[in-house]
Amino acid sequence: MSTAAHSEPTPGPLGGAFTRVVAANLSSSLGDGIARVAAPLLAARLTNDPLLVSLVAVAALLPWLLFAIPAGVLVDRIDRRLALGLAGGVRALVAAGLLALHVTGALTIWWLLLVVFLYGIQETVYDGAIRAVIPSLVGRRDLPRANSRIEATEIVVQQFLSQPLTSWLLAFSAVWALGLNTAAYAVAGGLALTLPAVASGLAGRRFGGRAAPGRGATPGASEAPEGGPSYGAAPMAAGWRAELVTGFRFIWGSAMLRPLWVVSVLIGVCHAAIMSTLVLFILERLHVPEAWYGAFMLAGAVGSLSAAAATNRLKTRFGTGPVMAAANAIGLGAWFLAGAFPLAWVGAVAIFVSFGCTTAWNVLVMSLRQAAVPNQLLGRVHGTWRTALWGAMPLGSLIGGLLARDGYSTPLIVGATAGLMISAVGHRYIVSLPDPEKLDPA
Repeated sequence: MSTAAHSEPTPGPLGGAFTRVVAANLSSSLGDGIARVAAPLLAARLTNDPLLVSLVAVAALLPWLLFAIPAGVLVDRIDRRLALGLAGGVRALVAAGLLALHVTGALTIWWLLLVVFLYGIQETVYDGAIRAVIPSLVGRRDLPRANSRIEATEIVVQQFLSQPLTSWLLAFSAVWALGLNTAAYAVAGGLALTLPAVASGLAGRRFGGRAAPGRGATPGASEAPEGGPSYGAAPMAAGWRAELVTGFRFIWGSAMLRPLWVVSVLIGVCHAAIMSTLVLFILERLHVPEAWYGAFMLAGAVGSLSAAAATNRLKTRFGTGPVMAAANAIGLGAWFLAGAFPLAWVGAVAIFVSFGCTTAWNVLVMSLRQAAVPNQLLGRVHGTWRTALWGAMPLGSLIGGLLARDGYSTPLIVGATAGLMISAVGHRYIVSLPDPEKLDPA
């Protein structure tokens, strides 16, 4: 890493509107955390078939393959406060339906899979909207700090709070867990609707050749500068079909985003291979008792939270590119060492380091994307990015499962080695990535 310091004024508060976003995201994260713990536990109560239980994960991931890009189009077309409110409201209704099915004894594994699938669809809308709202509320220089706070609240609520809370509530009564889940989603949707008008993202967006109402909209303005491409929302007559490829076109046409997208997807496949059988590695190779598995994995939550707090300071001192390159290499190197030296303490340190490095990478990638993408394209680009990234992860999981047949350490060693090779090829490019605030205005 370069040791040249980046001079920067003392950061100020991010504002009351951003605080409300954090509060809404905290409530939504509580709902997500409860759902992610409760769903597999409920599935295990409903069936002894491991294949059916595994379909819970498939149902949660499938919406990202099918709906992430359409959700991005939706986020770019409507008031983003409304998108957040609808996502929270629909999930609250679905959660209430799950509670009713449980209370009446009508819940089956198939109803549960449908509920998880519907949760996932709404998550594609919420996730794209919450990320697209942030650049409307904070300046470019504050994006890493704002994204770090969003990441930190999600980590604390989903991993530190939701996991033990949901397990205890389910043991006591599923009604309490499912009731709290319903309330959390409802509160998140309600808070989103109270955000100020600037969070709508409507200012300056183009619809059918006209600027959408809001700050920066100029009546009668043309769709795009003369001689330049138009990346705004297509006229209604063109329909949504043309817009589904707009995010891809923008990413692929960006000299900075295109290679970053490719590297992210490839590294994501490697991490998926490592994570696919990590539970077996911990239980069988590290000999961690099953009762202590959750506590053991808290090392990752601590690492993620630490990284969320430190990433902006590291970026300010060393620069975005060098921090990202170091995080990538160190995180993968930690997994390699855990596989090569299968000791409990080495594994715990590796989980702490790797989860922290992944969080740092995610915060900075998100900040670069938010700074580089025009406001009217944020939803579509986010959806396209997630579709490829999360769509490729099942392939990595399958590879990891096959590698694990030769030993539970093999996915860690092979996945980390492949990831380090990819990182080495892209090292010069990653190190050269600029700070978000130094990008030309989108």
